[in-house]
Amino acid sequence: MTTRTPTVAMLYPGHAAEDDYPLAESALGGAVRLPVVITDIESDDHTVDAMRAVGTGPRLHDGARAASRHDPDALMWACTSGSFLYGWAGAHAQVARISEAVGLPVSSTSLAFAAACRELQITSVAIAATYPAAVADGFATFLADAGITVVSAAAHDIETATEAGSVDGDNLFEMVRSVDTPNAEAVLVPDTALHTIGWLDDLERDIAKPVLTANQVTVWEALRLVDRPLVVDGFGKLFGDNRITARTGSPYPPR
Repeated sequence: MTTRTPTVAMLYPGHAAEDDYPLAESALGGAVRLPVVITDIESDDHTVDAMRAVGTGPRLHDGARAASRHDPDALMWACTSGSFLYGWAGAHAQVARISEAVGLPVSSTSLAFAAACRELQITSVAIAATYPAAVADGFATFLADAGITVVSAAAHDIETATEAGSVDGDNLFEMVRSVDTPNAEAVLVPDTALHTIGWLDDLERDIAKPVLTANQVTVWEALRLVDRPLVVDGFGKLFGDNRITARTGSPYPPR
């Protein structure tokens, strides 16, 4: 008897770091399928207006319909700013409308961040944001509404998602180090346009505390949607790896 592999379609706006999801699927050893469905965008500018625009109902519903070809069991809106800029209540309403339309469980990266913090009992965080300040401030407000205190934050003024997708490991590690503070129980890196999946253990080892990244929490939330929680080596404390040891190999080029 063949057991069907659960499938969670990733609705991803435009192109930047969507290749993190095939890497994650491979690392999960076939426990779940994570097909990427590219949703329509007019602009990948990191402005409040542009990022809100990627999360409009028609775009997400079109993406959900396109995802049907993968016969998904659930959907993830794999975008942080395109959800948190709608606010805490708005982010919930956003995924509820999609869920009602397709009859499947649906969540988003922003909601995944809040759930991941609850899972790890984290209540104070630092934010290493690629975005300009106006967008980064929206994430801090969203977290505050989720009961999470932001004790340190930096906006790195990367102007587009495409530019964020080209950030290398050296710059990623420096972003995380520079925002860390003893009062922060974890560092959050909130942009799905940023490649992070291959460096999760190294990031946590570097600052000796949890590092939650957008693509990481999106995959974790996807597994929760299909009731398939996993302990995965190399994916940080969120996936049950409390040792925070170095990876034996990374799918990315050396830093």
